[in-house]
Amino acid sequence: MPGWRPWPRRALWWLRLSGRPWSPSLSSRSSRRSTIRDLIVGAPVFWVAQNAILLICVAAALIVWLLPRWAWRGPALLWLDAAGLTAYASFGAAKGLAFGVAPLPAIAMGVITGCVGGIIRDVLTGEPSILMRPELYVTAAALSSALMVLLLYLACPGPLAGAMAALAGFLLRAGVIRRGWSLPSYGKSSGAT
Repeated sequence: MPGWRPWPRRALWWLRLSGRPWSPSLSSRSSRRSTIRDLIVGAPVFWVAQNAILLICVAAALIVWLLPRWAWRGPALLWLDAAGLTAYASFGAAKGLAFGVAPLPAIAMGVITGCVGGIIRDVLTGEPSILMRPELYVTAAALSSALMVLLLYLACPGPLAGAMAALAGFLLRAGVIRRGWSLPSYGKSSGAT
């Protein structure tokens, strides 16, 4: 959006003092992903029906709040994010199909399920969005989603299709993490004037 800027860090003092424990629960990756997908496909929003899920989110938020920031940096978080991204993308595509969504929109539901949570997190915290980086993040989610839809249409059993689709996306994301694979950036070709 033209003229839009993320909140300056000093303006987030209220989040650190009172809301920081709630920030991960209100914007936890699984609840963001699934809520948006469920609202689009008309499915019941899973975390509204059970207290346990919200309590788990609050407990996770308290753990994040109590641990120092350095505890959340490093390669382990990237690998866990890659596993979650591709698993949720596969599950989102399968759930879209289960609710009668056509194959191409089901792939989009998988990508939304896998990626939107991280995008919202980046916007709220003022981090550069994963969409603006040349990393293969959305592409890994799209691979998992598309493969899940394809395997289900080929009558592959759901758990096997999910494992294969998530593994394929994870391997693509692993190439990004280990080898620095990326898409070419727009407007940065050699020889451009």
